[in-house]
Amino acid sequence: MDIRALSYIVAESTAPHDWSAFGEQVIGLAATALPHGGVALKADERLGRIFVEPGPQDRYHASGWELANEAAFEQALTQLAAAGTAFTRASREEAARRGVLGLARFQDPAGNRHELTWGYCSDFNRFQSPAGVPRFVTGAMGMGHTVLPAPNFDETCAFFTNVLGFGLADLMIHRPGGPGGPEMRIHFMHVGNARHHSLALFEGEVPSGCVHIMFEYESMDELGRALDRAIATKARLTATLGRHVNDGVTSFYCATPGGFSIELGWGGRQMDWSTHTVFESTSVSLWGHDFSLGFKNAT
Repeated sequence: MDIRALSYIVAESTAPHDWSAFGEQVIGLAATALPHGGVALKADERLGRIFVEPGPQDRYHASGWELANEAAFEQALTQLAAAGTAFTRASREEAARRGVLGLARFQDPAGNRHELTWGYCSDFNRFQSPAGVPRFVTGAMGMGHTVLPAPNFDETCAFFTNVLGFGLADLMIHRPGGPGGPEMRIHFMHVGNARHHSLALFEGEVPSGCVHIMFEYESMDELGRALDRAIATKARLTATLGRHVNDGVTSFYCATPGGFSIELGWGGRQMDWSTHTVFESTSVSLWGHDFSLGFKNAT
């Protein structure tokens, strides 16, 4: 299956306007109200990279994966059917709400929701950030990445590898209780672009439906300005500034209105997969990224 990128994510919200304020004032996205009461948050020429749907909960809803064209889309659906994975084709009107030409929905073995899409519809008006962000690192590399729960880890990883065609970039073992304690695996997975990972799978339950999502700025200065905005708006920081070992991203984390975090970063490695060797990292970051901050701020 030739998935090109993580195109967008979908959040469910009891108050979509909270996402509008957060998206514009902290991330620097541009919010557009949608006719059905939802919100699209723009980062480039696409209709949205975050779609917010009104609903009874504040949580992550779905991940949108992009294929190159209609033929690749139809082939992907054939592969899902052959693997015994049920899917539902969306109506033309439902696809239009995502700004795409075709869409189908399915669930992975862990119950995470996904949307396969092909093509996009755009007026190609210039992206204008209310916060002055000139642009995000999107394009062929998609919106960024998402980290999803996978308690049935082996089955879910096999599905993404064998059915959806994801590749393993690297892995690590999370030991929440310290050395000798229970182990929870994290696999970082890539698709058909140079971003180090578009998906990570975490071996555990996550009530909000997502550990975090990530957007990338084009300069360290834009990342610094985002940190200033987060502090000025009293956004709840969930990790301090730091630099990751595996993808080289310098970033900080803060809580979103959806109950999961967002990583705002800069400087991600762009990979040549023909020369990459999979590795296990034993440290999350080269420096910084104090994730205990999230627990301190939650009390």
